[in-house]
Amino acid sequence: MNYFELYNLPEQFELDLVKLKQHYQTLQKLTHPDRFATASEQQKRMYLTKNAQINDAYSVLQSPISRGEHLLELRGVELASEQDTVGDVEFLMEQMEWREALEDADSVEALEKLVADNHQVLAQQEQAIAALLLNNNEQDNQSAAQELRKMKFMIKLASEIDTKMDRMTDS
Repeated sequence: MNYFELYNLPEQFELDLVKLKQHYQTLQKLTHPDRFATASEQQKRMYLTKNAQINDAYSVLQSPISRGEHLLELRGVELASEQDTVGDVEFLMEQMEWREALEDADSVEALEKLVADNHQVLAQQEQAIAALLLNNNEQDNQSAAQELRKMKFMIKLASEIDTKMDRMTDS
């Protein structure tokens, strides 16, 4: 299913998230199961299914990673696993540096710097992915897929930084 079509949005990486939310709320109202309490069982199941699709689509389109992956899938790009970033020696080295920096961070200030650096990298990755996905060609689509895998690492790292920060501030 094409979630962009479901939401009547252009098939592109950069989306107006306010517009996305407005479409979501409208579609939710139109398909909410409570509206069909007196409908036949078949109609209830149909609207329940449609409502679930709307929820799934919103979840996918709201997330830059899921949105990018969905767009690539629509373009017929087979997405490799996160393990494929292992072939990128430069990124593997960056991952190790990030992990060491997180391990060595022994103050809230050090963690806050990691958070700021991480946000900067994520913003750069998002811009790079958007630029790559503007061109619908094989090379740029493959490069965007690679950047999405890297972005997954950075988001996971952000979560680990937050966890360490929470532990540090709770003690």
